[in-house]
Amino acid sequence: MRIWVGRRDGGGLVDAAEARVNVLDHGFTVADGVFETLKLTADGPFALTRHLRRLVASARALGLVDPDLDVVRAAAEDVVRGNAEALRGHGRLRITYTGGIAPLGSDRGDAVPTLVLAVASSAPWPPTTTIATVPWTRNERSAVAGVKSTSYAENVVALQFAHQRGASEAVLANTRGELCEGTGTNVFVVIDGRVLTPPLASGCLAGITRELVLEWFGTHEETLPIEVLADAGEVLITSSTRNVHPVVRVDDRQWSDVGPIARELQASFDAQAALDIDP
Repeated sequence: MRIWVGRRDGGGLVDAAEARVNVLDHGFTVADGVFETLKLTADGPFALTRHLRRLVASARALGLVDPDLDVVRAAAEDVVRGNAEALRGHGRLRITYTGGIAPLGSDRGDAVPTLVLAVASSAPWPPTTTIATVPWTRNERSAVAGVKSTSYAENVVALQFAHQRGASEAVLANTRGELCEGTGTNVFVVIDGRVLTPPLASGCLAGITRELVLEWFGTHEETLPIEVLADAGEVLITSSTRNVHPVVRVDDRQWSDVGPIARELQASFDAQAALDIDP
């Protein structure tokens, strides 16, 4: 694989073994950075414009200078084209944007931000999935609530907890005991035929697939207790790599099959997404 490595103002492709970022980069020392993960299709990265819009919003939330989107778009083209043979039209694209070289500590330096783009092949997700709730919470009042930050240690711990219980994803409540999100997904539930997802005020990430499901299918935001997962008729999770992913087990609760609404949303999303690479 070849990786695009540089700064906000430019860079280029290098072999993975030669890819270097300074060990004093604030993204490495204190996780002072933001990122986006996009699904790669045969036609290119899906929903690139929406992802770049969120990248800018996350950078601003951390107080980083806006990324140069012309540079990011050109880098995305280069890294996808440079790895086309290995990817064979499918995989994921990761865009990482950090504070650059800075002092050892929380103070940020005045370096030009670091920009790295990498791709990887990825196997399709299975048609259904399983989730586990975890004993930790999202802080909906955190300075980085809703920011796609590179500070992911909390997610690593939560996901490991879920994997140890045979689940593919962990789901967290917020400090008010409300349903919030997964470690890399948004959560939807079906209650009395209505498809609901927590509002952004819950502290959840403004997921791109979540956004599209709300726009395309008339689903709704609603504040929900975490206990709704024990009572909902159907549960599904969404992400840029999973699209709409029906859930057949939550903790010890199991469904014998995918519910009709989740099945229809899954098929409808895939069909709608195939019509436009950058909706």
